[in-house]
Amino acid sequence: MPKIADRSQLLTEQRLAESMNLDRLSIEQGLAVMNEQDAVAVAAVAEQRGAVARAVQWVSEALNSGGRLIYVGAGTSGRLGVLDAAECPPTFGTEPHVVQAIIAGGEAAMFRSQEGAEDRAEDGEKAVEQKKVGHGDVVLGIAAGGTTPFVRGAIQRAKSLGARTIFLCCVAASAQEPAADLVIRPLTGPEVLSGSTRLKAGSATKLVLNQITTLAMVRLGKVYENLMVDLRATNQKLWDRGARIVATMAGLSRDEAMRLLRSADGEVKTAIVMQRRGIDAGIAREVLRAAAGDLRAAMRKTGRQGDKETRRQHRR
Repeated sequence: MPKIADRSQLLTEQRLAESMNLDRLSIEQGLAVMNEQDAVAVAAVAEQRGAVARAVQWVSEALNSGGRLIYVGAGTSGRLGVLDAAECPPTFGTEPHVVQAIIAGGEAAMFRSQEGAEDRAEDGEKAVEQKKVGHGDVVLGIAAGGTTPFVRGAIQRAKSLGARTIFLCCVAASAQEPAADLVIRPLTGPEVLSGSTRLKAGSATKLVLNQITTLAMVRLGKVYENLMVDLRATNQKLWDRGARIVATMAGLSRDEAMRLLRSADGEVKTAIVMQRRGIDAGIAREVLRAAAGDLRAAMRKTGRQGDKETRRQHRR
């Protein structure tokens, strides 16, 4: 059996003074302690605003140039990466390959713990190679305690292949962490339940991932004001939301907006451009394509001459 590293010096492994008597607190007292510590996670993320802003810039540049964002993690960290990647297509209309996630242990690890899978750096390296990572991609490794071999191997291999690399952890710098191009380090401190990084560290991780993908998609024109205009209407909730967005943007009743959205096959941007310019869905898509998906630009390009030219190109 290999020598087991002593991780007691890590912040996430230490004991929290405020919860030393956790097993003797009332439910209300326990909740009060957890609420107070959750606020610590939010503050820790705010302290990393500069690093997160740089990550947003890198990710938006990569996606705008045809690259990908690929999360890598194990356990809770890996599951949070999978969750964020899975939410991007319905929220922002991205293709599934644009934001991806690698979790140690594979798909089965999403539903049942595969803890031993995180101990092999070579598996992280192989996972990155299988994704054909290279120049133009961003690989974001997540390891709350900063020492996960699977993540370390993935980041080191991704960097050698020319990808930009980001490391997200919740502990102070150590010799065991990978040499990433950028480190995001929200120091959330000891957990209410010692060592359980699904708590504050997990909350901080989710906040950071939310910020990176949301603001990167904003920069890519997938948001108008604060409306998710590139969402895909794939269920009743999203059809309702899409129709309300179209109604707001086009000055229509909800029923009128729903009919328009259906004629646009559930594409919110297409429906808005159709109404604003009095054109059909096919031409509206051409207008949006010419504007690189920028709704503001597509709505600005008004005028009969411009629309006549668009129709001519559409007929060819």
